[in-house]
Amino acid sequence: MQSRTLGRTGRAVSPVGLGTWQFGGDWGPVSEQDANAVMDASVEAGVSLFDTADVYGDGRSEQLIGAWRASNPEVPLTIATKMGRRAEQEPANYVAANFRGWVDRSRRNLRQDTLDLVQLHCPPTPVFEDDAVYDALDALVADGSIAAYGVSVETADQALTAIARPGVASVQIILNAFRLKPLDRVLPAAREAGVAVLARVPLASGLLSGKYTPDTTFPEQDHRNYNRHGEAFDQGETFSGVDFEDGVRAAQAFAASLPEGVSVPQAAIAWVIAQDGVTAAIPGARNPEQARSNAEAASLPEVDGLDTTVHELYDEWFRATVHDRW
Repeated sequence: MQSRTLGRTGRAVSPVGLGTWQFGGDWGPVSEQDANAVMDASVEAGVSLFDTADVYGDGRSEQLIGAWRASNPEVPLTIATKMGRRAEQEPANYVAANFRGWVDRSRRNLRQDTLDLVQLHCPPTPVFEDDAVYDALDALVADGSIAAYGVSVETADQALTAIARPGVASVQIILNAFRLKPLDRVLPAAREAGVAVLARVPLASGLLSGKYTPDTTFPEQDHRNYNRHGEAFDQGETFSGVDFEDGVRAAQAFAASLPEGVSVPQAAIAWVIAQDGVTAAIPGARNPEQARSNAEAASLPEVDGLDTTVHELYDEWFRATVHDRW
């Protein structure tokens, strides 16, 4: 798999990474054996970027990655983690002392003296505008606790605020065929500033897997069940904030537009990483087959008319309801 530069870090990473929210259990149970098999398959397929967070399973995802990394020290790998969502979402909690505690916990979980990339995990909007926040992050870089920092955001405006900061190496934002707003201003601004863009939720929480029908149900502990309307956290994180039944119908139309032999999830991921300014997409995977399929999207030949189809479906099904929200 060819590599791309991870923004201001200078690191080379694969254009398809591995998201590991699922290792924490919020998509249903995942055993340690299954998690290891997913990581094995991902790396064998050329993936060199893992994305995690301290809140996924309250550290379980980080711990699983740290143990796997310790058993595979020769593998070239960049591990991006996130911090901040274990605390009450108040701007007053985003201070240097808390950053130190959160980073040190992640260093233990991941078994790394210096964390490769730490991202503020969708904090309240005022955090993005606070000079003291960036001073504290700069201090963690200076003392070697972290190599670089970035942000994970809910909205395009938050992304633009962060991109303007000289120390921000990366921005993680939801971008997929059902969430196109980052194309308007975020990607151009990131390109100009040399900031990496990590596209999360590239399959719209599975809508773009091509497997769901309007009658599909999810386990009780799966956020696609308990957060469909934003009951637990930002609604945009679940199915990209779109109505589930509309998403299913749009995904069916997306699938019908593809030539024979091209899978829906591979086409969806390939579209994301083809966007100018995207560094990597970070889909999750619950088994080795999904991990390998996701990685293969990086080598999918260009699908004629795919970009036109994406924009037409977005305008028909989603622009009016989601474009101005995030």
